[in-house]
Amino acid sequence: MRFYLLLLVVGIVLLGENAFAQTDTILMAMTPIEFERIAPGVWRGRVGEEDSLKLSSFAGRQMDDMDGEVAFPFAVDSILGQHVGNRAIIRIPLSEAERVFGLGLHFDNINRRGRVHHLRVDHHSGITGRTHAPVPFYVTSEGYGVLFDTSRFISVYPGIGNRKDRPDLPPIRDRNTDSAWQAQPTSDAVEATVQGPGLDVIVFAGPKPLDAVKRYVRWSGGGALPPKWGLGFWHRTPTNASAEEIIEEVDMFRDQDFPLDVVGLEPGWQTRSYPCTFDWSDRLFPDPSGFVNAMGERGLHVNLWENPYVAPESSIYDEIKPYTGSHMVWLGLVPDYTMAEAREILQDHHKRNHLDIGVSGYKIDEVDGIDEWLWPDHAQFPSGTTAEQMRQTYGLQMQQMLLEMFSERGERTYGLVRGTNGVSARYPFALYSDSYSHRGYVAALCNSGFVGVLWSPEIRSARNEEEWVRRMQTACMSPLAMLNAWASGTKPWSFPEVNEPIRKAMKLRLQLVPYLYTAFAHYKFEGVPPFRSPALDWPEAGLEGIADQYMMGPDIMVAPIIAGTRKRDVKFPPGKWYEFETGELAGADGETISIEPDLDEVPLYVRDGALITLAEGGHNVATLGDTIVRHYGEEVSQSVTYVDDGVPDNRKGDDWYRWYQMTATPGEGLEVKPARGGYEPPEGFEVTYQYLGPK
Repeated sequence: MRFYLLLLVVGIVLLGENAFAQTDTILMAMTPIEFERIAPGVWRGRVGEEDSLKLSSFAGRQMDDMDGEVAFPFAVDSILGQHVGNRAIIRIPLSEAERVFGLGLHFDNINRRGRVHHLRVDHHSGITGRTHAPVPFYVTSEGYGVLFDTSRFISVYPGIGNRKDRPDLPPIRDRNTDSAWQAQPTSDAVEATVQGPGLDVIVFAGPKPLDAVKRYVRWSGGGALPPKWGLGFWHRTPTNASAEEIIEEVDMFRDQDFPLDVVGLEPGWQTRSYPCTFDWSDRLFPDPSGFVNAMGERGLHVNLWENPYVAPESSIYDEIKPYTGSHMVWLGLVPDYTMAEAREILQDHHKRNHLDIGVSGYKIDEVDGIDEWLWPDHAQFPSGTTAEQMRQTYGLQMQQMLLEMFSERGERTYGLVRGTNGVSARYPFALYSDSYSHRGYVAALCNSGFVGVLWSPEIRSARNEEEWVRRMQTACMSPLAMLNAWASGTKPWSFPEVNEPIRKAMKLRLQLVPYLYTAFAHYKFEGVPPFRSPALDWPEAGLEGIADQYMMGPDIMVAPIIAGTRKRDVKFPPGKWYEFETGELAGADGETISIEPDLDEVPLYVRDGALITLAEGGHNVATLGDTIVRHYGEEVSQSVTYVDDGVPDNRKGDDWYRWYQMTATPGEGLEVKPARGGYEPPEGFEVTYQYLGPK
């Protein structure tokens, strides 16, 4: 004992007065963060040192042509930072009534204030903060956005946790006697923290919430603009289906008059999966090129499922092994795709074996797996990238690598991914999930727009005819309309009694492709999310408590009927709103109505003055007929529609696209004039005008 006491005394003498130095725990210990302008309405600040890998490493061109100079949305010294030990902390002011939206893809409500978010990529979305897309970006009802530019696990506390020396603490209440006692007294800040050398924060000005999101999306590189065929209907076939079985199945779509554009092959197309070989199965696909050609002859595109983990039997196993991590997943190698060598090996294999024969895209699975599946937090990678950074960005790495392959070939792609993160708006991949809550799927459509991600509420199976129809209707009114039959083997006609409502929903999706393509063009050029909560457009309208109705494009609001319910309430944003099919006035200016639609009805509402560009029917996008413009409302209306040449959108100049200005006058017709862009459609741009206003 005397020996240990002697060591303690010696330690105190050697360390002097710092032996028991205390950390300063008062608010004044934090210092104001200095910000620099990096684009119009966008500023960057930092606590500590610059980190080795940030989310902005995956952003596209940082767009300096954003509209207008605006003021920094905070007092210059009000955002505070501190680096203590190995932890960076940032504190951002928050007013008492301010609502917070975003902080990842969520399956419940849209106001994130009052909850702790430990943002970590994980498909167990029920665990607080864990999500397929742990995007550390939020936007508030006050009209600004904030991105924490880190690839590390981050905890965010929006309106939670009061500092002891806050100057205006809420009243302290006695739980025993005061019914107004709060478990979480209202806080005056958003605080965020990571373990690491530092943390960058990027502020996006408004003045409105949608303006802030637009700046965030454009700074990320602009939104994804899929190929038109990607906006048609997708069908993913059973896991072990053979080429012959798939050809027979897709031919039944045409025979039974169900639209189809994309065929998705699930794990069985490879010689093995979990982990993957990325090599075609000789047993199920003896002639891969012939199969892809057979799909092309039918006007169909082929999408391949894969996860990133390399099986010993893979033709690239030995070559890629030096560029892989210390731990395996399902006994497969985990490539370090932050290294150019690893990217080149996978890309070269995919180009030779997939793209060269006509494969159009990929479904990236298992980049969001649970802790028990993926590598541990202490795993090592040859680039020096930490295990947590690799986990948080693995979906981004895969999307970036696959997109590069198609862009280099002058082709567009559209696909699916199970995990992503911030600044991913430019990647043409929609998220999907292992969960299967219909109500949660609709809430995710609402939440996706706040953080610049796309979400596919796929349909897989159903307990009865009513659920089959209602799920299909939601899937068809989403960024990627898909039946995922990998396990169920279902077809659109699996419930014959409701074939007509299913066919109607799928054909409506096809009819809406020109409108949806224009919505995605707004995403690309202006940063407007194509699917989003109405609270983003109208923050003052009291819509933040609603997570079951959403905007589809600029002018259509979708109010899905959740499976298992017959009726619902619909709350209308400001202005007049008309029924999509009839043009009849449905509601206006915050009014709430109760509806009980028939099974074949999709509740769609169009805002006053909208001009909706549709197409005559076909059996897929390539066979769509004449263009129709529907006019809703009683006044003269103006809108735009978008066309292009269909090749990648990363070129300079404007000779590959064209916006058309449309002006409609009730009783007089429609005037269409070329506007921005220099593209001239080979057959011109002709439309038929339909007026759905009062007769």
